[in-house]
Amino acid sequence: MKWQAALAGALASAVVGFVAASIAAPSVASAEIRIVGDPGGEVSSYVRKFEAVRESGERVVIDGPCLSACTLLLGIVPRDHICVTRQAVLGFHAASYYDDASRSLVPTREGSRLVMRLYPAEIRGWIDRHGGLTPRLIELRGRELSAMYRICQ
Repeated sequence: MKWQAALAGALASAVVGFVAASIAAPSVASAEIRIVGDPGGEVSSYVRKFEAVRESGERVVIDGPCLSACTLLLGIVPRDHICVTRQAVLGFHAASYYDDASRSLVPTREGSRLVMRLYPAEIRGWIDRHGGLTPRLIELRGRELSAMYRICQ
């Protein structure tokens, strides 16, 4: 299916880019991106968006809900360029695609496996401890989140 190839290509690109950025010289952040309410959307567009953020060296402030594809930033933007506020919420669920015939979202195990590979180990562990990626949204917030990511100053 076309969506599987697009998702696999976008995620593979993000993983390769993340590894390359991890061994490159650190850049100086010139600006800040503030997430205050991002419901997510199409995965490959988020991968491209966060790859550009990573390349720019911008800092990401999560200051509200960052749901679904928005959470991909955790595996693309370097951890030291991410901070969270008390209002930050990360929401995770199974990857899905829109099926024209049934006119509904259909969860995909393959897509969810690809997304999980992109997340840092600590996030994957948290997701696994909370039932894995299913159609139901699970939320990481508060003390659990601030134990994983630094608080914005």
